[in-house]
Amino acid sequence: MSAPSDRAFLGLSAVLFAASAAATIAWCASMPATGGMPMPGGWTMSMAWMRMPGQTWPGAAASFVGMWAVMMVAMMLPSLVPMLGRYRRAVGTGAKHLGRLTALAGAAYFFVWIAVGVALFPLGAGLAAIAMQQPALARAVPIAAGVVVLAAGAFQLTPWKVHQLACCREAPGRGRALTADAATAWRHGLRLGLHCCRCCAGLVAVLLVMGIMDLRAMAVSGAAITAERLAPAGQHVARAIGAAVVGAGLFLIARAAGLV
Repeated sequence: MSAPSDRAFLGLSAVLFAASAAATIAWCASMPATGGMPMPGGWTMSMAWMRMPGQTWPGAAASFVGMWAVMMVAMMLPSLVPMLGRYRRAVGTGAKHLGRLTALAGAAYFFVWIAVGVALFPLGAGLAAIAMQQPALARAVPIAAGVVVLAAGAFQLTPWKVHQLACCREAPGRGRALTADAATAWRHGLRLGLHCCRCCAGLVAVLLVMGIMDLRAMAVSGAAITAERLAPAGQHVARAIGAAVVGAGLFLIARAAGLV
């Protein structure tokens, strides 16, 4: 990868990250005006899973998916850039349209995350509707959230997590060449996205239950994902994060049960 090409790639990545982070902050800042819905059990239902006044369900879904896509760019781009850098080296310095191929691989990666958002909205909206209609179930949500966080922390400690993390950190693999064509770029981006979704499942689950509109939760989740991808001993970082998340899950369960 030539120095000018390298600088352009990093510069465009920085601009995209800044724009997505600014859009995410602006979106979250607009939410306090609408607030959330206080629920039995002492928690607040996120407005992300609800329709705004006069909004249709397709419109609400489109709004959520758009927000989700921008948020994923801000959270995942710092850890994606090194993976795209390895893709560029695997394709070769002299490849034609290297910038376009890199953009296509990145688009395929985020296409996977957008598909996740499309699947999440009806699930979240359905669970929100059930919680609003069933007060007894709503009261159990704080304990259920603690259980999800506990399970997410335990996931961080599994060999399967270590394997998925290795796939993200090493793809496309040392010494492996890739052909410089659009189909290969798209497939490679899809593979990266699928590995990333599996690798980040626990931390994204924590984000969802702790508050998808909470900038602090987004920042912590994004920092954890980036650290385990880029740190020299990523598997040890992932386990340390897992231990911390397990502790947080136990605390949430104990608090929901009135023990602390």
